[in-house]
Amino acid sequence: MLKTCEELKQLVEAALRKAGASQRQASATAVALVIAEASGLPSHGLSRVAMYAAHLRAGRVLGDAVPVIRSERASAVLIDAGNGFAFPACLMAVEEAISRAGKTGIAIGAVTNSHHFGMASYHLDAVAGAGMVGIACGNSPAAMPAAGGKRPIFGTNPIAAIFPREGHAPLSIDLSLSEVARGKLMVAAKKGESIPVGWALDAEGNPTTDPKKGMDGSMLPMGGVKGAMLALMVELLVTTLTGAHYGAEADSFFVDEGNQPRLGQAFIVIDPGALAGRQVYGERIEALLSAILVDDGVRLPGKRRFDLVAKADAVGVEVPDAMLDSIAALAKGA
Repeated sequence: MLKTCEELKQLVEAALRKAGASQRQASATAVALVIAEASGLPSHGLSRVAMYAAHLRAGRVLGDAVPVIRSERASAVLIDAGNGFAFPACLMAVEEAISRAGKTGIAIGAVTNSHHFGMASYHLDAVAGAGMVGIACGNSPAAMPAAGGKRPIFGTNPIAAIFPREGHAPLSIDLSLSEVARGKLMVAAKKGESIPVGWALDAEGNPTTDPKKGMDGSMLPMGGVKGAMLALMVELLVTTLTGAHYGAEADSFFVDEGNQPRLGQAFIVIDPGALAGRQVYGERIEALLSAILVDDGVRLPGKRRFDLVAKADAVGVEVPDAMLDSIAALAKGA
């Protein structure tokens, strides 16, 4: 069924409110999930509503949490999400980082005691809107082994970056450090579909094409050892600097009962004007992109996402009836 983004936002918000989220928590989370759905990333979109509602009811997320600044300096700020949803805290961290980078040239806004932060690149759209370069990363419950290991220790630990362009949509780069995002296994499991070999291992460390076995086992890192090293880097950045849980201390998102994950996120914002200058930045990025686009078939990162969002704003988002019915039931308290 075709629904406008505003209709979907109101429906998701109502479902989260019914499960116990405050207006602030529900609204920020609903916007993020709807934009992910509109961006063509259902694994981080409406499919998460039931999970989020279950976490609220089980106390894994505190619906009345209010993010606060725990510590700060001129170019750094740590936001405590208070075991609420990640989105209000991440919004606050990014806003603070943009403001501080405008004064000092570079800033970091980090978040602790947080939850699933969804599509990493979503949080950077405001950074590009301010004409700045942004980097985002976050950890998640253990899903990948360390290099040479079999036991899940790191999350899929997504990273993203955004680079603004004058008169064009920004470059938006977003990837999890597993071969694929774990949410893709969740979607495949719900649809009863198999997954390709190379995505996951079962609980015994064997390759599997069964998404349920993969969710009970571990994800394979992108690029083998190199992906595992990048996952370690992210894990260290968002836990040692924030006091957040590392992935193996957080229970899976894909179960209703469990602990409060207390995860970490970090957002680095850079003002091009503080270095070679905005004019040089603009000239150099366009020169590089012109060279890249000489080859046929090259698609700039983020273009598809921004095109899909623009289409969704104009005509709405096609959502399966069963998904809408499920969220509507949650909004009624079923």
